[in-house]
Amino acid sequence: QVQLVESGGGMVHPGGSLRPSCTASRNIFSIYAMGWYCQAPGKQREMVATIGRANNTTYADSVKGRFTIPRDDAKNTVYLQMNSLKAEDTAVYYCNAIKIAWPTANYWGQGTQVTVSS
Repeated sequence: QVQLVESGGGMVHPGGSLRPSCTASRNIFSIYAMGWYCQAPGKQREMVATIGRANNTTYADSVKGRFTIPRDDAKNTVYLQMNSLKAEDTAVYYCNAIKIAWPTANYWGQGTQVTVSS
């Protein structure tokens, strides 16, 4: 079992920055890929950024050049560095840990609200 605890959401003005964090209950980064997903009201949850075991990253087109997904293995923590925030980035952001090797596993954090508003 893995618990993911998120923090660091909040409200900012357009153009501002936030850095939510996701801390895992144990060292899992060597066998789990990590990711951040967002869900706006009335919409489906969608991928924002992922980081694989080898530090390979992927980003949604809408956040490329603005967001990064740094990871601190010593702290079992992955971050979502959000810069140049826009109103359309407003959503609940969820941390995800997934293991595709057998036995597979998939865990979600509780979510953290990010609101971008003037």
